[in-house]
Amino acid sequence: MSSVFMNKIAIATRSSNRSRVFGQKARTIMSFTLNTGAKIPAIGFGTFQDPDAQEDAVCQALQKGLRLIDTARVYDVEKQVGRGVKKTGVKREDIFIATKLWCNDYHPETVSRALEDSLSDLDTPYVDLLLMHYPCTFASGADRFPRDASGKMIHGKTDYVDTWRALERLVGEGRVRAIGVSNFSKGEVQRLLDETSVVSHRKIPAVHQMEVHPYLQQQTFSDWHRRLGIHIIQFSPLGNMNDFYRQTGWSKEISHMMRVIDQPVLKSIGEKYGKSPVQVVLAWGVNHGRSVIPKSVVDWQIDENVAADFELEREDMEIISELDAKARCVYRDIQGAVCLLM
Repeated sequence: MSSVFMNKIAIATRSSNRSRVFGQKARTIMSFTLNTGAKIPAIGFGTFQDPDAQEDAVCQALQKGLRLIDTARVYDVEKQVGRGVKKTGVKREDIFIATKLWCNDYHPETVSRALEDSLSDLDTPYVDLLLMHYPCTFASGADRFPRDASGKMIHGKTDYVDTWRALERLVGEGRVRAIGVSNFSKGEVQRLLDETSVVSHRKIPAVHQMEVHPYLQQQTFSDWHRRLGIHIIQFSPLGNMNDFYRQTGWSKEISHMMRVIDQPVLKSIGEKYGKSPVQVVLAWGVNHGRSVIPKSVVDWQIDENVAADFELEREDMEIISELDAKARCVYRDIQGAVCLLM
C-alpha cells in the first residue's frame, strides 16, 4: 500500500454503520477529520444547476451511500435539496450538509437572517458547514447581482473579515457546526488567520472549497492548507469542461484543451484498477486527502462516483501530476465583480 494513501488513512475513518435506504444497502464512504473534530465524507454530491432534477438526484445520491451534500444559496436549489434529503429517510445526523452564504448577504446584520432562510429551505435546524462563497461583498438587498445605471456592479461596504466574525457567532449559537471559505486567495485566508479567532476555539477555517483537478492541481497551495489543518473540498473535480462552461465562456481560455477525463493516460490507469477515468480523477483527489464533490443527475454516473475512494499507487499519482497545466475552468469574474482567486 502506498505511503500517499496510508498518510490519508491515518486521518480518515470509516463508519461501521451501513444505512439501509429503500431496501438497499448503502456503500460506506471514507471520511476525513476536520479541525473541529467532525467527520466529512471524502466523496460528496454537488448541486449546481439542474434545479428541477435536484430533489430526485439528492435522494439517489443518499440512497447509494453518499453523505456529503454541497449546495449554495445562489444555486436556488436548497428547497429541492431539503426535499431530497427528507425523502430518503436517512437520519439527519448521518448526513453532512454544506451550503454557502452569497455576497449580497455578507453584511453582519444580514448574515443571521440569510442563514435562517437557508435552514428553512433545507428544512434542517443546522448545517454542518457554512462557507463564504467568494471574498467580495455586494450591496445588501434582494438583488444578488446589484448594478448601477451604467451596469457596473455595486459593491457592499462590508469587509469579508467582518462577515467572518458574524459567522463565528453562528457557530456559537449552534446553527452552524463549522465555517469556512470558498474561492479565497492565500493572502485572503492569511488575513483571516491574522485578524480573527473562531468561537469554536480554532483560529482557522475548517474548510476551503476551491477549484482543483488534474489541470489545476494547486499542490503548493494545498500543502499550505494541510500544514494549517484546513481541509480542502475540490469543486469542479473533473475540470468542468462541459458544454455549459464552454457556452458561457467560463472555460474559454482552455476550450482548446482535451477534456480532463478524455486524457489517454487516465484511461490507461483506470484499466489497471478496473475503474473509469472519472473514478481515477476523483480517487486522485481523495488520495491527496481532499474531499471531492462531483455533480450528476444521471443514475449510473452517481453509482460511478460513489465507488471512487480507492487507493492509487504512488507511480500513478505521479503520472497524473504531470497533467498539471495551471488551467482554471471556473470564471474568475463574478458578473463584473472581480475576486482574486488562488
